[in-house]
Amino acid sequence: MSTLPPPMAEWLEMLETQRRYSAHTLAGYRRDLRLLCGHLGALPLEQASEGHIRQAIARQHAAGHQPRSLARMLSAWRGFYAWWAPRAGLNANPVHGVRAPKAGRALPKALSVDQTQSLLDRGGLPAPVTAIEWRDQAMFEVLYSSGLRLAELVSLDLRHTRSRGHESQSWVDLDSGDAIVRGKGGKSRSVPLGRKAIGALRQWLRHRPELALSPPRNDGDDAALFLGARGARISPRVVQKQLADLALKAGLPVHVHPHSLRHSFASHLLQSAQDLRAVQELLGHANISTTQIYTRLDFQHLAQVYDKAHPRAGRKPG
Repeated sequence: MSTLPPPMAEWLEMLETQRRYSAHTLAGYRRDLRLLCGHLGALPLEQASEGHIRQAIARQHAAGHQPRSLARMLSAWRGFYAWWAPRAGLNANPVHGVRAPKAGRALPKALSVDQTQSLLDRGGLPAPVTAIEWRDQAMFEVLYSSGLRLAELVSLDLRHTRSRGHESQSWVDLDSGDAIVRGKGGKSRSVPLGRKAIGALRQWLRHRPELALSPPRNDGDDAALFLGARGARISPRVVQKQLADLALKAGLPVHVHPHSLRHSFASHLLQSAQDLRAVQELLGHANISTTQIYTRLDFQHLAQVYDKAHPRAGRKPG
């Protein structure tokens, strides 16, 4: 194991004793600094230029290191020189202007249409009977029907409610077939609820009193659309567990997370309708570049996208 030059060893010691960096982080930094020293060879640290750094990172890239690993290396090198350059009287940090190659954005894992239908049709399992089963059916139909984030789902209220201890951020309107959702950045949007989702919600609401507590345990629990087994607003962890359990029972060959249904919603609409702007609006993406990870397609009308393309919408134009 090669010994690091004294300035690098001193920097790592400072990170350990003064900044309390973890042993795992320090070990990673030590490896990255050794790589830089190996590339510089006999060249003194103070003579390293931006060109030397670019050559070093290019060599590591050619050796098979992925963008995230390269970014971590550059972070270690940049941190060292940011600390050492003033002490050594250097004019600049040679790593300052060097950036790692951008990592490609992988397409989110979406279920196929057949897999999604099998999951929501319960894969040959008996139809829902209990309050918990109808709650789960309604939650999963809403996730796929409207492309909600998990946090948006659990924040839904029965209707818009304002009281001394609670004011609704998100709620459903079954008469109009819509949900009003406050998403990231505090931005609200209206999303449609398909026929299957509305039907499951109405069934769940018939059973909801079986789980509701009177009086409610926490502010807002009485307004919450979805409740846990103990009567409080359902937690994200319960939604994750119930969905994973249903996917397993339905025989799906993959782990299913609530975000899988959001990805499936977007992918299936884009495959059928080819309207990127509409899907951006439905998902609540601030930038269309976020939506473009699904595909790059032409634009059509928002209502036509949902009513004509969504596999479980079944909504008639008003």
